[in-house]
Amino acid sequence: MFKTRLLSGIVLVAAALVLIITGGDVLLFSTLLISYIGMFELYRIFHVEKELPGIVGYLAATVFYCNLKWDFLPDIMVVVLGFLMALMFVYVFTYPKYKTEQMLAVFFGVFYVAVMLSYVYQTRMLNAGTYIVWLIFLCSWGCDTCAYCVGMLIGKHKMSPKLSPKKSVEGAIGGVVGAALLTVIYGMIFKNAMGVTMQHVWIMAAISAVGALISMVGDLTASAIKRNYEIKDYGKLIPGHGGILDRFDSVIFTAPMIYFLAANFIVL
Repeated sequence: MFKTRLLSGIVLVAAALVLIITGGDVLLFSTLLISYIGMFELYRIFHVEKELPGIVGYLAATVFYCNLKWDFLPDIMVVVLGFLMALMFVYVFTYPKYKTEQMLAVFFGVFYVAVMLSYVYQTRMLNAGTYIVWLIFLCSWGCDTCAYCVGMLIGKHKMSPKLSPKKSVEGAIGGVVGAALLTVIYGMIFKNAMGVTMQHVWIMAAISAVGALISMVGDLTASAIKRNYEIKDYGKLIPGHGGILDRFDSVIFTAPMIYFLAANFIVL
């Protein structure tokens, strides 16, 4: 199991390297594809993954991503309101086929998965985004790895005993500190390429610490949904990890945070 998980992790990192370095349309539409899979995994819990409400959700995600590319809608609220009205049309004219909970899940899924993941692409498109985008993964996957190692070594106090019994306070602190230290090392290596000063590197470390905290919320959110609906994993796409939502749960929350903080405090 460990070897399978490790091998899958290496493949994921390699794929991330290729997609993010390439950037542009390749990253944009690859992120949309990943979002489709994540939405499918979430919608499957509510039995709408192949139903009309789910299809409306996939279409809404497609319009959102196409607008990121071609910017044909000046106000993104047009997408939100159009999506909501389309869902209500389905809800009303197929009544009582679908429950309110299912419609809310479809609406939630577009923003929770597709919109939030899009900030990986949007961060990549910032000035020096080729380098800044890696903060998303340093403070999500980096935090996760550091938290696991510290928790295994010295973890005693449970952080969320009912929701995630294996996570400890000590591990959480180790994850935040670890993500910040990894960012400092990363920043020192690439600061000249990014065109930033050492002061910016420390700002990046602080941003990664905040991102690490947010990543834990993302991780616990995905766990809470699974526990509420009594499922072990969202899928089996990634051997040893589960589905897209099992592996990208922390990235989903971290990406928007890194984008907004980086855009305001790092980008020159």
